[in-house]
Amino acid sequence: MNKEKYYITTAIAYASGKPHFGNTYEVIATDAIARYKRQRGFDVRFMTGTDEHGQKIQNKAAEAGITPQEFVDKTAGEIKNLWNLMNSSYDYFIRTTDQQHKKAVEHIFKKLYDQGDIYKGHYEGLYCTPCESFFTETQLVDGKCPDCGREVVKTTEEAYFFKMSKYADRLMEHIESHPEFIQPESRKKEMINNFLKPGLQDLCVSRTSFNWGVPVSFDPKHVTYVWIDALSNYITGLGYDPDNEVQPELFQKYWPCDVHVIGKDIVRFHTIYWPIMLMALGVELPKKVFAHPWFNFGMDKMSKSKGNVVYADELAKRFGVDGVRYYALSEMPYANDGSITYEAVINRFNTDLANNLGNLVSRTVAMTKKYFDGVIQEPQGDVGVDGELKAACANAIKKFDELMDSFRISEACEVVFEMLSRANKYIDETTPWVLAKDEANKPRLGTVLYNLLEAIRIAAVLLTPIIPGTCEEIFKQINATANNYDDLAFGKLESGKAVGESKILFTRIDEKKLLEEIEAERQAKLEAEKKPEKPEGCAMITIDKFMDVELRTAQILECERVPKAKKLLKLKVDLGYETRQIVSGIAKFYEPQDLIGKKVIVVANLAPAKLCGIDSEGMLLASGEETVRVVFLDKDTPNGERVH
Repeated sequence: MNKEKYYITTAIAYASGKPHFGNTYEVIATDAIARYKRQRGFDVRFMTGTDEHGQKIQNKAAEAGITPQEFVDKTAGEIKNLWNLMNSSYDYFIRTTDQQHKKAVEHIFKKLYDQGDIYKGHYEGLYCTPCESFFTETQLVDGKCPDCGREVVKTTEEAYFFKMSKYADRLMEHIESHPEFIQPESRKKEMINNFLKPGLQDLCVSRTSFNWGVPVSFDPKHVTYVWIDALSNYITGLGYDPDNEVQPELFQKYWPCDVHVIGKDIVRFHTIYWPIMLMALGVELPKKVFAHPWFNFGMDKMSKSKGNVVYADELAKRFGVDGVRYYALSEMPYANDGSITYEAVINRFNTDLANNLGNLVSRTVAMTKKYFDGVIQEPQGDVGVDGELKAACANAIKKFDELMDSFRISEACEVVFEMLSRANKYIDETTPWVLAKDEANKPRLGTVLYNLLEAIRIAAVLLTPIIPGTCEEIFKQINATANNYDDLAFGKLESGKAVGESKILFTRIDEKKLLEEIEAERQAKLEAEKKPEKPEGCAMITIDKFMDVELRTAQILECERVPKAKKLLKLKVDLGYETRQIVSGIAKFYEPQDLIGKKVIVVANLAPAKLCGIDSEGMLLASGEETVRVVFLDKDTPNGERVH
């Protein structure tokens, strides 16, 4: 029997560092959908991976004193380990440094160029290195990057451009005729009103200011920019290559993608740039792009600079992997941002997992052992309250399907835990401990416990995509082999078998104690960061000697690499009263274009010297030895001020 295929992807994680909890949510949510579809009998292919090229990674590798490939090998490994820790059941992990991917990207670029969709030009604009994005003046917020709030740099370079406008009308028609293409609905309106209706600008698709990327085969001083490189992973991961006369079986089987699961910050790239590229390649468009919201820390966006970043692996040490998965999936709304605080995680853990689910399983298995030596009894007919419990189970099954099929995962979690609450209420209504006092009530007691075990089994089947490890343990404890979606009908649990060994699923957490531990660890970390190891230092000097050093503020006007000197940059700086040329050994840590316009501190009375035959009239103030960091000043600082 041929199963219906289902191809689902995450956005590939940028391999510049460790993903925080908000980033990790995406792979957990995608995994839940993939597991659910497998339960429903689909032939699922779930792909994730890492985006490993770009200027930011090249710069970070230089700062670390290693090659970009060494850098991404390390970070991609860390990301993959984190995905594995979260029990992610992906079928393929793609890296954009994979040879097959790079070869296909070269061919895609060449095909688009040969058919006239890509042309060479010059780019002039404002560039944010961390976001690897260009912006216009009007898009900036307070003169800074609208996405990350950092400084942007005016950039001019030769580049290749993709003719976006050529396909804009066709894309608009597709969006209007496929209302399910962009979800939620609010994201679709945003794309149409903010980008398509005002008119698309041609897209910069190559760079020359760095070289860590897929080279343009016919113009190797250019590297393919992120849009073509990273986005193409969804088809290259299936073996697609435009130069193939016949695409591989994997591509033919799984494409078009059923859903790309992405963050709301990259909707434009996936619903405008990506479909237009596919149109140009003559490839069918994905069926759906689902853009999930963000996880904030309390009310604030997670940010390393704010010190409010939470990591999934650190949470897992305190709450277990399924504790982290459950919080992520139960707390993120369909269209609005979710929130995480340690207090909220503890509350969810104690209320839902320890009390509602864990305590129910523990009590029911314990009563089955106490009253029937662990043997599951044959039910002996219903009374009114039994029917209410069965109706709650049937309702949960129906609603769970509807909600998971529409990616409303948190609401799907809610209906299952409402059913579990009904099962806990059923215990209070039937009072098994009272029934056990009279031998004549034994058939009724056996029915009550059977119904409870069956409700637990159904909940475990439904929750398998959410907390798979826990559900596997539940099946063992209640000795349920009927643990597939086909077994959801009430009454599938076999009587006459003995329940398994009882184990605590979730231990209640002492909120006060844990919060105190977390705060103590946070303070210790801050203290450690504040107090670096004391250096040996230099001999003490008097104020007179210090005043002999003249430090002045200056602005970098020009900057370029010194030929045949890997470590040196030649800079022209404005001291207000004159301009000077300075040669500095910082080429390993900074790109020339990133320094132009920066305000710095210069040792202005240093005797001139020659470095590699070039005159140097001063020195930049910087910190560090293995990693050098230039001291930058506020952009409003006047040139030529004395620094005291």
